[in-house]
Amino acid sequence: MSLLGLYVPGGSLLHRAPAGAKLLALIGVAVGCQLLDRWWQRCALLVVVLLLYPLARVGLGLALRQLRSLGWVLLAIAVAQVLVADWQVAVSVTATVLLLVLAAGLVTLTTTTTALTDVVVRVLGPFRRFGVAPERVGLLLALSIRAVPVVLGLAEQLRDAQRARGLPTRARTFAVPLLVRALRHAQQMGDALVARGLDD
Repeated sequence: MSLLGLYVPGGSLLHRAPAGAKLLALIGVAVGCQLLDRWWQRCALLVVVLLLYPLARVGLGLALRQLRSLGWVLLAIAVAQVLVADWQVAVSVTATVLLLVLAAGLVTLTTTTTALTDVVVRVLGPFRRFGVAPERVGLLLALSIRAVPVVLGLAEQLRDAQRARGLPTRARTFAVPLLVRALRHAQQMGDALVARGLDD
């Protein structure tokens, strides 16, 4: 399962905080990453986000377990940055990716998808006069959040199947079947929406 789309019920301070405030804080973290130009500053912000997990009573171990699926991606990013820049840039970029993933995960772990979509619908309400459909945007957000754990679940199933067959892990033999499965799932989701009259 993934951090995104996985709500953990609880009564912590972060659980009780308004969904809008948490979304604003998430945006603030993303903006803050761009304003902090030193690698150690981003690492310090990453530590702060990590310390919020025990405060939310969802368990830091849960967050760290979810990052296993990003291991190869983070390694590739770090190696690429070392080759084209230096180790400080590599640490800075890797810490930024971890920071944003963990911060977004903390929001979805402590906030229901319904609460998140309600905030988006309320914020976009005034834009109805310009042709924006807030409910459709909210639905898109809910589907996007739900799609993340689904795709990661498909990746885990594919990886387990390849290991069971004794197949080596290669980017091409892993990415192509995963893409096919993800597209098939998207097609099924689209068919379900069309069947409910949400295609117009």
